[in-house]
Amino acid sequence: MADFVNAIKQRVLILDGAMGTMLQERGLKAGGCPEEMNLSAPHVVEAVHREYAEAGADIIVSNSFGGSRLKLAHYGLEHRVREINAGAVELARRAAGEGRFVAASMGPTGRFLQPVGDAGFDEMVEVFGEQVRAFAEAGADLITLETFLDIAELRAAVIACHEFSDLPVMALMTFEDAGRSVLGTSPEAAAVTLEGLGVTVVGSNCGLGVEGIHDVLARMRKVCATPLIAQPNAGLPQLIDGRTVFNATPQDMVAYHQRLLDIGVRVIGGCCGTTPAHISAMRQALQGLTQDWTPPPRRCLLSSRTSVAEIGGQAACAIIGERINPTGRKAYAQELREGKTAYVRREAQVQVAAGAHLLDVNCGAPGVDEPAALERAVLAIEGVTQVPLVLDSSDPAALERGLKVADGKVLINSVSGEAKSLQGILPLARKYGAAVIALALDGSGIPETAEERLSVARRIRDAALQSGIAPQDIVVDCLTLTVSAEQKRAMETIRTLRLVRDELGMATALGVSNISFGLPCRPVLSSVFFAMALEAGLSAAIINPRDERMMDAYRAAMVLLGKDLRAERYIAAYADVASAPPASATPDIAVGIRERLSAAIIEGDKDGVVTLVEQALGEGLDTAAISNEGLLPGLEEVGRRFGENRIFLPQVMQSAETMQAAFARLKQEMHGSAVASLGRILMATVEGDIHDIGKNIVCTLLENHGFEVIDLGKNVPAERILQKALELQVDAVGLSALMTTTIEQMRVTIARLREAGVKVLTMVGGAVVTQEYADEIGADMYAADALEAVAKAKQLLADRR
Repeated sequence: MADFVNAIKQRVLILDGAMGTMLQERGLKAGGCPEEMNLSAPHVVEAVHREYAEAGADIIVSNSFGGSRLKLAHYGLEHRVREINAGAVELARRAAGEGRFVAASMGPTGRFLQPVGDAGFDEMVEVFGEQVRAFAEAGADLITLETFLDIAELRAAVIACHEFSDLPVMALMTFEDAGRSVLGTSPEAAAVTLEGLGVTVVGSNCGLGVEGIHDVLARMRKVCATPLIAQPNAGLPQLIDGRTVFNATPQDMVAYHQRLLDIGVRVIGGCCGTTPAHISAMRQALQGLTQDWTPPPRRCLLSSRTSVAEIGGQAACAIIGERINPTGRKAYAQELREGKTAYVRREAQVQVAAGAHLLDVNCGAPGVDEPAALERAVLAIEGVTQVPLVLDSSDPAALERGLKVADGKVLINSVSGEAKSLQGILPLARKYGAAVIALALDGSGIPETAEERLSVARRIRDAALQSGIAPQDIVVDCLTLTVSAEQKRAMETIRTLRLVRDELGMATALGVSNISFGLPCRPVLSSVFFAMALEAGLSAAIINPRDERMMDAYRAAMVLLGKDLRAERYIAAYADVASAPPASATPDIAVGIRERLSAAIIEGDKDGVVTLVEQALGEGLDTAAISNEGLLPGLEEVGRRFGENRIFLPQVMQSAETMQAAFARLKQEMHGSAVASLGRILMATVEGDIHDIGKNIVCTLLENHGFEVIDLGKNVPAERILQKALELQVDAVGLSALMTTTIEQMRVTIARLREAGVKVLTMVGGAVVTQEYADEIGADMYAADALEAVAKAKQLLADRR
C-alpha cells in the first residue's frame, strides 16, 4: 500500500484503457466471457496488457472485471473463481514488468441489494471476498472497483476489500448525463460515503466522456479530500455500419488534463473505446503540466444515498430530528414489537418537512428485537426521505444490522468513555465508515465540571484515532442535564461547548430539550438555552424540528452568527408569516379513503396498504374503484416525482412493492374472475447480453400499471422471442441491452419479427440504446427509463386499440 500511496502523492499516474473491445478484436465472440480468456487464451490477454504498458500506462488493470461467482455462473464458470481471478493478476503482472502497478479489477455482480433487489449485504461481501482473496494471493498491488451503479453494492465491495486484504482501493461509480447514478446517488453523496470507508482513491468511470467526468469529479472535490481518478469513455458510443464507435480522439481525451489535475485527480485512464493510442497521448500530455496538489482539509460530512449534510466547521448547526424514539411513545413501541414501520415513515417525513437535516433513529424498547427493528427502520426511512441518518443504540448487534443497510455515511449515537462502549462501537464505525457521537462521560458518570468533560472527550478522541477514525468524524456530546435538578450544571454544558471547540477543534452535539424536563412551559426555557448553546459553538442539535419556538431560536441565531448569509433561509421561512391568514378554527375535512390509498403508494407503505384496501372494501368500494381511483393515481404521482428528480429508483421500487401487496389483496376479492389487462408484453434481454436489472425493473412497473408481462430472461435468441410472440399472441415485445456489443441483436430480432409478419409493438431500451438507434432499427418505441417505458406503452397500446 505504501508504494502506491506514495506514488500518487509524488506524481499523476496513467491507468490503462478498455479491455473488452481489445479482446473482441482478437477473437472474443459477442456475449462471450472475457475473463475465461485468462485460461483459454492467456497469450491474447497478456498481449493487450503489454500494449498498454508500452503505450506508457503506470497501472495495468487485470482482466477480472466480471470475475465474481455470480457473473461467472452465466457461463458455467462459478467453480473457477480463484483460478480465473488469480490468473488475471498473474497475466497483468507479467506484462507490466518492473516499475508498474497491477490493479485487480472488480465490477458489479449484476444484482441490486435489498430493498431495491434481492441480494443481502453479507452475501455480497462474501461474493466479493472470493475475488479479493484471489487478488491478494496472486500479489496484486491494489484493487480497482469499477462501473458500480449502486452505492450499497459498492459499499459491500469496499468492505470486502478491507476485510480480506490490506490492499489500496480505488472506488469508482458510474453517473448519467443528469449527474446521478441509475439509483439516484449524487457525486457528492458517493464521495462522502466512500471517503468515510477509507478508500485510497475515489472517482468515476464509464457513462460519460472526459467533460462529463470532469464535472462529476469537480462536484466530488467540493466534499472530499481523497485523491481522485478520472476514467472517461472515449466519447459517447455511436453505431455506425453495425459497429459501435467511440469518436473521441486522443487529443480530445487530453483536453481536460490540466483542469483534472487542478482538482486533485491523481490517476487518469480511459474506459470504453480507449486504446493504446489514447493512453500514449495521455502520457505525453502530462509532460510539462503542473502535478503538485495539496489535499484540502477534511470535514465532518454525512451522507444518504442522494444527499450530504455537514456538521461543524463553518456550517450552520445541523438539526437532528429526535422523535423516532420509543421513550414516552407507547404506540411507536407497540409498532416496534409488531414489526411495523408506519410511525417511523410518517415521523421521518414530517420531521424532514419541518427542517431536520438528519434523523435520529432509536428502536430500543422492552420486548423488541432491536437489531431486526433497527434494520427495518433504516430501510423504511430511506424509502421515504433523503437525509442522512443517526443510528441511536448502545447495542453493537443492532448497530451493525443498521449500518449494513444504510446507504451512506451515518452518525452513530453514541460511544462513551467506558471501555466496553469503546471496544464495541469504535470498530463498527471504522468498518462501516461512520462518524460517532462521543458522550463526555465514563463509568464514573457525568463529570461535574467542563474541564472533566473535556478530559473524557479527549480520551475518547484518542481511542477513536487509534481505531482509525478520522478526528473530524468525532462529534462530542457535551451533555444536557435537567436544570430543575442540576441548575449549576447548565452553564457547565455551555462552557464545555466552548472548550471542545477551542481546545480540541471538534464538532459538538446536544440533546437540547433535556434542559427543561420537569418544568412548565418547556419551549421557553429550551429555546433560550438553545440560543446560548448556538452562540457557544454548538454544531448539531437533537431537537423536535416541529417545535416552532425552537426553530425560531435556531433560524434567528443562524442569522446573527453569520451562518445564514444574507438571511436567505430566515427570509424563506418567514416571508409569508405577516400576510398569512389566521388559522381556521374549523378542523380539516377528513382525508378520504381514495386519497389515503394513493398516499400509501406514494410513501411506499407496504405494511399499511392492505389495511387500507380492506377499509375501502368495507366502505363499499369495488375492486376497480380501489385500483383506478386510489392505487393507480398514487403510482402516477410517483412517476411524476421521479420525472422531476424529487424521488429516485429505490423509492419507485418501494412504491411498486406496495402496489403489489395491494393488488394481492384485491385478487382475493375477485374469486378467479379475469383482471382487465392493458396489454400483454413479452420482455427479454437480447442474445449475448447477460444483464437484466433494468429489464426486471421495467417488468415490475409494467405489471403494477396493469399490463400482463411475460419475461423470457436474458441472453434470449431472436428465434425464441419470435416463437413466444407468436405462441402467446402478445401485443408488444420489449427488448433490453446494456452492452455496445449486443445492441445489434435488437436489429436482428425486430427484423425477424417483421419478416414473419408478427404485428406487435416493439419497445427497446438499455444503457447504450438511444432514440436515434431505435429509429434506425425500426423500433416503435424507445424509453430512457422504466417509468417512461410504462407511459409510452400505455399510450401506444391504447392508440392501437
